[in-house]
Amino acid sequence: MRERIVTRPDFDGVVCAVLLKAALGNHLPVAWTQPNEIQTGGFTIDPGDIVANLPVMGDCSLWFDHHISNETDRSYNGLFRLAPSAAGLVFEYFRDKIDAGFQELVHQTDKIDAADLSLEEILNPEQHPYILVSMSIGTDHSDNLVYCDHLVNLLGTHPIEQVLADPAVKRKCGGVVSHNKAYRGHLKRWTRMQGAVSVTDFRHLDPAPNGNRFLVYSLFPEAVVNMKLFRENDRIVVKLGHSIINRGCNVNVGRLLAAHGGGGHRGAGACRLEPEKADTAIHEMLEVLVHN
Repeated sequence: MRERIVTRPDFDGVVCAVLLKAALGNHLPVAWTQPNEIQTGGFTIDPGDIVANLPVMGDCSLWFDHHISNETDRSYNGLFRLAPSAAGLVFEYFRDKIDAGFQELVHQTDKIDAADLSLEEILNPEQHPYILVSMSIGTDHSDNLVYCDHLVNLLGTHPIEQVLADPAVKRKCGGVVSHNKAYRGHLKRWTRMQGAVSVTDFRHLDPAPNGNRFLVYSLFPEAVVNMKLFRENDRIVVKLGHSIINRGCNVNVGRLLAAHGGGGHRGAGACRLEPEKADTAIHEMLEVLVHN
């Protein structure tokens, strides 16, 4: 039976892969996928798979997750709990097999995935190595998956200063700083307020601008939640996030998005909609957000 690590191509997923390799063997390959691909049958979980930071599907051997929308009654080996990050749960489960030197990496992953950041960290990510590296991970295109593999190898064997000095990481992080400056302008131009909801609509832009996902909260401090809309392949992507500056949103966005085929945490998540159904679903979600 083939064993592999299956996780999501984001910073939490990368760190999950680092820790699972440290606990179970560096020989394990990593397969990268998104929750929607698992939920729609586009990616199959095989027996022997070690799944982290994703919904539990199929007959996997171990499962680690922390998203409220992925809570399940089925039996499994591994660890599920609402927590700042999935990586933190992997570290807890394999405490006796993982070097304590990874503790700072796990602490930073908890902080970043839970969006537990200060205003200074939001505005100046280039001065905070782990935050900057997390922002260097893009969308799930093939070149990004190669970069995720590269980061797994680096973070598993090098301190963060040496990771930042790596040519590929240095190039990516330089791009992040440049893109963040441009992204500020895009956010100001294409974001509107609807009640206490900031709505960033990039659906007519190809490609959609990308950048510091926390920046919108500092630019629209009166908002308690942000809705970001953009096109990806043949779907409309909706991303929701509680403001980490104005913490007044009462909606569990993970559960709200689960009703539309997505999911996430109480404070952040995403779904992918068919274009012909998108306007209706977006309107329904906005009504809930505005009234709560």
